[in-house]
Amino acid sequence: MMTTKDLQPVKQRFGIIGSDSVLNRAIDVALQVAPTDLSVLITGESGVGKEIFPQIIHQNSPRKHKQYIAVNCGAIPEGTIDSELFGHEKGSFTGALADRKGYFEVADGGTIFLDEVGELPSSTQARLLRVLESGEFIKVGSSKVQKTDVRITAATNVNLAEAVQQRKFREDLYYRLNTVPVQIPPLRERPEEDILLLFRKFASDCAEKYRMPPVSLEEDARQLLLNYRWPGNIRELKNVTERMSVIERERTITADELRMYLPNLNMEKLPALVNWENSQKVFSNEREILYQVLFDMKKEISGVKVEVANLEVRLTKEISILSSKFDVLDERYKGNNEKIIKVEQEIKEVIMVKEKIKTLVDVMPTNEAEQLLSYITRHFQLTTPSGLWDSIEEVEPDDIDRQMMHEMESDPDCNEFVNHDDIDWD
Repeated sequence: MMTTKDLQPVKQRFGIIGSDSVLNRAIDVALQVAPTDLSVLITGESGVGKEIFPQIIHQNSPRKHKQYIAVNCGAIPEGTIDSELFGHEKGSFTGALADRKGYFEVADGGTIFLDEVGELPSSTQARLLRVLESGEFIKVGSSKVQKTDVRITAATNVNLAEAVQQRKFREDLYYRLNTVPVQIPPLRERPEEDILLLFRKFASDCAEKYRMPPVSLEEDARQLLLNYRWPGNIRELKNVTERMSVIERERTITADELRMYLPNLNMEKLPALVNWENSQKVFSNEREILYQVLFDMKKEISGVKVEVANLEVRLTKEISILSSKFDVLDERYKGNNEKIIKVEQEIKEVIMVKEKIKTLVDVMPTNEAEQLLSYITRHFQLTTPSGLWDSIEEVEPDDIDRQMMHEMESDPDCNEFVNHDDIDWD
């Protein structure tokens, strides 16, 4: 690894400020890989200065006298990015009024820097993979294979490893680009001295550009500057410094004045659960959005099917339990029905006997009729189910006093009446 003293000329040439060890390591890797033709993938958050490292690689390589082209892949529409990168033939699509050379043809022998390479559509990824593997490409609307000798460097602020797992980026292309990885640290992870040095550098540049004294910070403002997280990294620090230099009349900035230029300062930094899978989703076109909606609907329908299946199982169990209970009740009430039928038959028999008795009483003397009715009353109270006789109102004669019947039951003469053989009971 090169020493800090060896890296200093490179930092001065490309405007790199700071002594962070991770940053020094990234510069060292860039210098070591520059003489080769290996592909380099530069990763880091937005605003950390990734675009400087492809220039370091190109300027320290044998291709430094050839063309260097930087392409922002996220700024080119999906329908035209193939034409921009690989060119097109006349008449290949609407508006193609003439042949056009693409960046890979123009930069033959030089270096192409593909910024935001994670935003490339899948069709363009396949074309780029072919260039990396064999140096061949085909213009849009052409069938002729052309060759190119281009050094490819790429950069992204997207986690391409996760994009590969989510099938948003080709795995084979990822490994082709990631031959030599270079990681750039965010500003919040760099030493405090680096932040202060960058602030003074931007304040001095702005003062020189607009012919005004440079701004400086009071101690409390300096601590506020160091404690801020800088989500926009170096780009945000530069913007804040330039705004203060132009807007503030006083050249010494207080903490209250600095606080007005830090928009995210008052946001609470509380821990929270984040669904990283969904938060990393970036749609490049409407078709991907529609596909995602369809996939989400499919998941919801699958979930509903599972719930319905579980409900069906539960209902089947409940029906089985209720069926068993009904079988038990059916057996129980079946016996009661037989008893009811038997009682109904007895009632019918009693009614038949009552009719015969009425006919017989009509032709008998009153005294004998009363004795007969008394006997019959006592007989049925003893032989029929409890209360059955009392429930049959038709059998009870309206003109017989129950007190008289009770007295006749205790009369010994009733026994003689019972033994009469001349009465036809049938």
